[in-house]
Amino acid sequence: MIEQFSLSISPEEMQRYYRGEASSVIVLSDKGLRLQFPARLLRSFVGPSGVAGRFEIEYDDQGKLLNLRQIA
Repeated sequence: MIEQFSLSISPEEMQRYYRGEASSVIVLSDKGLRLQFPARLLRSFVGPSGVAGRFEIEYDDQGKLLNLRQIA
């Protein structure tokens, strides 16, 4: 299953994830599905303005995360 979503997280909010105050990110996909994944997966996407853009997440049939990538 592949889902797409938009994400915008400020640098200050990302600090909460780095400090361990929050461990999961919860977003709504374009299809309206609630997706939850570990915040640590966003580390490679963090820039000076935090994390922003369009993303695609892929799960297998058992719900195991296979891939997260930025698409725009």
